[in-house]
Amino acid sequence: TPPANYFIQAFHLTNPPPKVPHFFLTMATRCQFENSNDIGVFAKLTSNYCLVSIGASENFYSVFEADLAPYIQVIHTSIAGTRIIGRVTAGNKNGLLVPNNITDSELKQIRNSLPDGVKVKVMEEKLSALGNCIACNDYVALIHSDLDKDSEEIISDTLGVECFRTTIASNALVGTYMVMNNQGGLVHPLTSVEELDELASLVEIPLCAGTVNRGSDVIAAGLLVNDYSAFCGLDTTSTEISVIESIFKLNEVKTESKDNEMRMDMIKDLK
Repeated sequence: TPPANYFIQAFHLTNPPPKVPHFFLTMATRCQFENSNDIGVFAKLTSNYCLVSIGASENFYSVFEADLAPYIQVIHTSIAGTRIIGRVTAGNKNGLLVPNNITDSELKQIRNSLPDGVKVKVMEEKLSALGNCIACNDYVALIHSDLDKDSEEIISDTLGVECFRTTIASNALVGTYMVMNNQGGLVHPLTSVEELDELASLVEIPLCAGTVNRGSDVIAAGLLVNDYSAFCGLDTTSTEISVIESIFKLNEVKTESKDNEMRMDMIKDLK
């Protein structure tokens, strides 16, 4: 008579558990850009592509390439000869907005590298630090109250979003003090409960106040997020990472992915 666990062992040998991609095993990843924890200044992350600044070292680029390259395009670039690409660009899976001082060669390289269907638009806007003035996901954008009306229409058309002019904790630079994906958002720690509720009703996703990089309120400078991954400055504490993974529902994405793969395998076995 075979042992009690014989059939279980035999089942696992013939039906190994589904292999979960490394991508979904990755939680919020800590990294630095040349000893700076302000990684959001030097990169732009969406669910469709990632822009990473050209640096003296390839270490920063390799962190993103290792986690993202099998799934989305990781583009090595500069904007107007500078490395602060995260603060001068704004984008989502539908499009990318760049300032009008971008060079022709940089624009051509970005357009050629982005996935098909991603619109690229040069903004003729006096507030050229677009990343500081726009906080967006794939459906809604919060924008600086002083942006031109024409700029608002370009943002809406290029990114495919609904725009709202607002402030965060009395700061007009909404893109500096807020980061969001399609599941949730993190805002300035001094945002009041009433303001949180008001902002949450605009973007229609859960929001919470928090910090990055061991207490920094400059959220977007220290955090990059899309729907399934996050990168934060090296000083970010485990408590801050826990809040990040919770509000952006990164753990749920990983769990759902594993469950879906297991279901698919079971269905195949039944067939």
